Amino acid sequence: MNSKRDYNEELDDSDNSESEKYTYGFDFDVMHPFMIRSFEPFFNQGSLLELGSFKGYFTKRFLPYFDDVTCVEASGIALEEAREKLGHKVTFINSLFEEAVLPKRYDNIVLTHVLEHLDDPVLVLKRINDEWLAEGGRVFLVCPNANAPSRQIAVKMGLISHNAAVTPAEAEHGHRCTYTLDTLERDAAAAGLRVVHRSGIFFKALANFQWDRLLQTDIISEEYLEGCYKLGQQYPDLCSSIFLMCERGR
Repeated sequence: MNSKRDYNEELDDSDNSESEKYTYGFDFDVMHPFMIRSFEPFFNQGSLLELGSFKGYFTKRFLPYFDDVTCVEASGIALEEAREKLGHKVTFINSLFEEAVLPKRYDNIVLTHVLEHLDDPVLVLKRINDEWLAEGGRVFLVCPNANAPSRQIAVKMGLISHNAAVTPAEAEHGHRCTYTLDTLERDAAAAGLRVVHRSGIFFKALANFQWDRLLQTDIISEEYLEGCYKLGQQYPDLCSSIFLMCERGR
């Protein structure tokens, strides 16, 4: 992230088509609960720092687990909306990650669909490892997956040049790269973090806007969603999102 970017503009969906949104109901209603389910076995007791909290949609899901939650968000508009929702339950800091001055170290640090937005992701991961992660603390990294079947199908359709491409719509929303499991692990290791667990979250063969339409029908059952989550555990490289749990390294 850098001060020349307009982080409020990057999340503005007002002029975007249905297939080019910044966020979808699929993210909030399907992916967020499965992300929490993937994180839960690894949670430490104590404090939580969320880097890139957007409008607080995911933040609220941490409140049943943690009394001490801090969020750092570059968009002032998104942060104020989150503050209105969550109020005194969360400490909010409006800052770039590269410039943030945080008062302490944290037992859990979460970045979900954030790292791909950063101009220098290794720099921020290194700040996490060296400055912000407590002894015994854990980092939860989740990014969209370049190899998700939905993207691979889009490549075969001629809509995207290659799996790891950054599409024009993604670039407008501030994406700088599209991670695979190996490139995500490469950056975590380059920052000094130690990768303890790697996985995927939710097998996904349809684009988000297609999921949003399906979720308005009775075609998709809870059992089907559960099946996609479990299949993702078996095939992490074919999931909607990829997930690393890391601890402090060198």
